[in-house]
Amino acid sequence: MSSMLALSNLETFYGNIQALRGIDISVEEGEIVTLIGANGAGKSTTLMTICGNPHATRGKIMFNGHDITRLPTFEIIKLGIAHAPEGRRIFPRMTVEENLKMGAEAARDRRNEDKFKENRDEVFTLFPRLEERQGQRGGTLSGGEQQMLAIARALMAKPKLLLLDEPSLGLAPIVVRQIFDAIRSINRESGTTIFLVEQNAFHALKLANRGYVMVNGQITMTGSGDELLARPEIRAAYLEGGT
Repeated sequence: MSSMLALSNLETFYGNIQALRGIDISVEEGEIVTLIGANGAGKSTTLMTICGNPHATRGKIMFNGHDITRLPTFEIIKLGIAHAPEGRRIFPRMTVEENLKMGAEAARDRRNEDKFKENRDEVFTLFPRLEERQGQRGGTLSGGEQQMLAIARALMAKPKLLLLDEPSLGLAPIVVRQIFDAIRSINRESGTTIFLVEQNAFHALKLANRGYVMVNGQITMTGSGDELLARPEIRAAYLEGGT
């Protein structure tokens, strides 16, 4: 049985600078898989390469039996991949409701108003604060609320695979816990497969079924979340200073 997502010997360059160095990653349907590493290791580039921006220079990306290595981003989205990027990148002058409508544009049933309302109500159940703020402009939300909106916008396309890039970045500890609780709920209640990039190694590995460690564009270690948490070199590199 093939993986939902499989990256094989993937290499990505920015000009003459090599960002990814022959990485192999697989994600099975229904899993939460995390990619951890220091800032600048190549984690965000991995997610962006999956989405076709930039395209891989070498190697292959397979998604549900489709070779998506050279597909344009809009076709990759239509196949069922959604991306909540680092830095949230919501539309600050649009309301919460309008941001969610933009997310729904990628869905096959985007013209179905009833379906939109059903999907919107689902994300409001997940993030009640967004329902309270639905008429408010995105740029006036708190950092935590903007992160909730970024995830909710991605979910409006009803993806098979959700890519999350640093969802805890810059958030207070209590909000970080809320975000990770929501990620767990998305996976358990809807069965959405999640590929999570994080610097917060403790929370990511506690949440994930499996994890990969990236250093300088290479995968240096892999294992279950618990296995990686137990390794002294992981604790020394990523968990010193508390959780």
